[in-house]
Amino acid sequence: MKIAIPVKEFVGLKSEVSAHFGRAVGFILADPDEEEIEQLKNTSEHMGGKGKPPELLDEADVDVVLCGNLGRRAVDFFDELGIEVCSGAQGTAGDALAAWENDELEPATASGACQGHEH
Repeated sequence: MKIAIPVKEFVGLKSEVSAHFGRAVGFILADPDEEEIEQLKNTSEHMGGKGKPPELLDEADVDVVLCGNLGRRAVDFFDELGIEVCSGAQGTAGDALAAWENDELEPATASGACQGHEH
């Protein structure tokens, strides 16, 4: 299983969770079963590249995304791709993983998504 967490910088599990999903500098990719950590730079159109962040994570074979919150369109897009999204992540990537493992994060839904601009 591969878990993605949007972050503000790349310092492994000490990376701070980005509040703005689409504008995160990148994603920490964690595989709890393998105890492996990878970094994936955000090369989506939000950062001057191509494609949407959900497409980038789908190409990286991500199964679950842990984030603070994200926009309704992103929630729908992840749903279409079959990627589970949990919201309420905060602190560091390590904190987010621990919260997920302890069932402390909520499944993200379109009705509970950020209003206004997309994250």
